[in-house]
Amino acid sequence: MNKEISIALVRQGAEEIYRTGELQCAEAVVHAIIQHVDPTMPKELIPAVSGFSVGVGRSQCMCSTVSAAVLCLGYYFGRTFPTTPTDPDSLKTMSLAHELQDSFRGKNKVLCCRILRKDAKEDERLEKCVGMIGDMAAKTAEIIARELNLKVIA
Repeated sequence: MNKEISIALVRQGAEEIYRTGELQCAEAVVHAIIQHVDPTMPKELIPAVSGFSVGVGRSQCMCSTVSAAVLCLGYYFGRTFPTTPTDPDSLKTMSLAHELQDSFRGKNKVLCCRILRKDAKEDERLEKCVGMIGDMAAKTAEIIARELNLKVIA
């Protein structure tokens, strides 16, 4: 894991890889976290979130950037073995995931991909998605940095 991270580079990395069309929305979030926060994170997490894209398998339900970001938080803070619903790791991860989705909902009002994309034309939709991808990658990096006491640089 990098000891210093740039939230701006995480955002930029996620937005750029999505804009090129090389990765879908959920994949772009995970890719940016791996690339700019923790290069030792398993690259297999990128294909693990492939089905989340476009609101989970193109169903346009929950925005997949949120789903992918929650997966990243779970990777760092979730429990690794069966315990109880009151396990501190489980409770912490749920709290961080709630913070993450609250951030998204605060800015976008809803989590539903279909509603988020509803009235936008194709070029507007691309930029709207790029912004949401950048926001979720950045917020995920902020939470990871805060919780793991990583230094945030410009």
